[in-house]
Amino acid sequence: MPKVRFQALAESRKREHTSISEIGKRSELFGKHVFNEDKMLQFLTREAFENVKSAIFQGNKIDRKIADQVAEGMKAWALSMGATHYTHWFQPLTGATAEKHDAFFDILPDGRAMEKFGGAQLVQQEPDASSFPSGGIRNTFEARGYTAWDPTSPAFIYKTTLCIPTIFVAYTGEALDNKAPLLRALHAVDQAATGVAQYFDKNVRKVYATLGWEQEYFLVDKALAKSRLDLTMTGRTLVGNFSAKGQQLDDHYFGVIPPRVLSFMSDLEKECTKLGIPVKTRHNEVAPNQFELAPVFEEANLSVDHNLLLMDVMEEIADRHHFSVLFHEKPFAGINGSGKHNNWSLATDTGVNLLSPGSTPMKNLQFLTFFVNTIKAVDTYEELLRASIASASNDHRLGANEAPPSILSIFIGKQLSNVLDELEGVSKGKLSPEEKTELKLNVVGKIPEILLDNTDRNRTSPFAFTGNKFEMRGVGSKTNCAKPMTILNTIVAKQLTDFKKEVDVLIDKKGLKKDEAVFNVLREYIKTSKRIRFEGDGYGMEWQEEARRRKLSNNKNTPEALQVITSKESLELFKEMGVMSEVELKAHQEVELGAYIFHIQIEGRVLGEMVYNHIIPAAIRYQNILLKNVSGLKEVYGAAHKNVAESQLNILEQVGEHIVQIKKLTDEMIDARKRANGMAMSNKKAQAYCNNVKPYFEKIREQSDKLEKLIADDLWPFTKYRELLFAK
Repeated sequence: MPKVRFQALAESRKREHTSISEIGKRSELFGKHVFNEDKMLQFLTREAFENVKSAIFQGNKIDRKIADQVAEGMKAWALSMGATHYTHWFQPLTGATAEKHDAFFDILPDGRAMEKFGGAQLVQQEPDASSFPSGGIRNTFEARGYTAWDPTSPAFIYKTTLCIPTIFVAYTGEALDNKAPLLRALHAVDQAATGVAQYFDKNVRKVYATLGWEQEYFLVDKALAKSRLDLTMTGRTLVGNFSAKGQQLDDHYFGVIPPRVLSFMSDLEKECTKLGIPVKTRHNEVAPNQFELAPVFEEANLSVDHNLLLMDVMEEIADRHHFSVLFHEKPFAGINGSGKHNNWSLATDTGVNLLSPGSTPMKNLQFLTFFVNTIKAVDTYEELLRASIASASNDHRLGANEAPPSILSIFIGKQLSNVLDELEGVSKGKLSPEEKTELKLNVVGKIPEILLDNTDRNRTSPFAFTGNKFEMRGVGSKTNCAKPMTILNTIVAKQLTDFKKEVDVLIDKKGLKKDEAVFNVLREYIKTSKRIRFEGDGYGMEWQEEARRRKLSNNKNTPEALQVITSKESLELFKEMGVMSEVELKAHQEVELGAYIFHIQIEGRVLGEMVYNHIIPAAIRYQNILLKNVSGLKEVYGAAHKNVAESQLNILEQVGEHIVQIKKLTDEMIDARKRANGMAMSNKKAQAYCNNVKPYFEKIREQSDKLEKLIADDLWPFTKYRELLFAK
């Protein structure tokens, strides 16, 4: 194994960065491989074009005749771009994307060949669904699952394949993916937000949820990554002594991008631009060999698709540049992990960001309405929002020094807190003329002024308002954004629905004017959601005690966090909003628990193999070298050899003690894993893996890392942190 390590090091040192030709004007390259509006105008009939636009903006169905026209135009464009195959591109509950390629090819009865692609192939396919997670929705032997075209996310060409974004559902109609629930949640928030927005502007006909994600990742030389069994199998290092130099000096953050990495980034951006992914920002992150990229905000469904596509593309481009890209939330201990901040807002079809203050009191009242309702939604359903970011890998990151804690809270800044405090004192019922004047002139009217530069950062806040959007910071770097976006848009939809009902009652039955009714309801929401607002440090024990006093949940691990998904309140919420049925919710919970179990199980097996087959043998080899040295000294010095060999004997004793301990702990870990495997219920098994198996990982790691410090460098089997993190 040391031979593999040193071969990898030698290979990595020979790397040279690949020169990438300049992209040129991005505006000219953008969307080149996307069947966007420009391509549709060129390749579709007027009738087909109008029908697709209607499906995108009004949600109208496309009949089979029109689908045939769209398919014909899409095929013509794809063939002109050199495509040979097509696929329905979907998001099963594995957390990754899936695709099955079919050629634009068929045989006529007379034996002649032709390129074929019709409406039937565009609208629906039937991939074999037997091996995708279903959470009990269907039996393994029942293979039927259907992919159905999502016209709101444009088709694109990747390599030589036309990719058609689709949902994935079971034969019985339940969602087997993350996209279908997201689309339902976006529809729910559109309806609810449009109804509320029309209080302020009757011209609003549609509201879009927008998303801007920030993708953090590590780049490690491919040879070095492949030399580590744990990185290859689990995405993170299960053992590894900290490098003497890590991120203490903050010299990597926003530093000069290494030439080899810059070549990778340039190549990636070129491919992203052609695929219509609007990447804009790139920089070094805090940890060594950690980087980030971020796009321009987009409609949430398209943004989710683009993030998943980006991760697929990143892995291929990284391989081209002899890198391995690591999306695991905590691939290295002792340094920052990686997140995927989700920046969320709501925008109208009239071009207004509903979470952006305006220039008039009326526009600011609209802003406050959506601002306060979002806070109220998060306060009511904070456990659900926590569950949406739960995973075995993200558990390593949440609550660490660079990530928000597992307790959900909202940071809005001092100035906006003062505004809410003022609104909290609004009189119940009708407002006096003086109070109306005060609100319009001195409270609501001055929001744009006080919000100037009011986007100060609180990096410990899981959910922060940053000027014209909310930033959900707990999302893990490899998480499908569809999961948190489905939850967030669902709870906001529910809250806005309830808000409108309350306001309408005050207007219709109490005789209040619209502004008075809105202020009255907002006042109560501000009072009842006060506990979720927190401006301080989220890491300290003081906050944990304060959160307990406020009755905020603190679900520290995935099995705890996932329990809320099937609570009575959750089932009622998703049913009322039409987002997920009880069957779907229970299935998704089962899939998430299963994924957690498998991740911990795999890590335990890999760790056991590393200990038994690599770490202990390396320690014994070093023992033998030391014993041979001591034996030789004894031959030369006789009884006096103990004075000369004191250090060697001390190291021998330490190595021996660590071998005993690491063997004992690994044996116990395997026994605990076997006991957990014997449990039938997924929730019980997940808890057993969390509470009885996983705690051994750190104990075993501690013994391994101590051995790494003692054993000669040329005998240690695994590529070290200083080699993984500082190879450029």
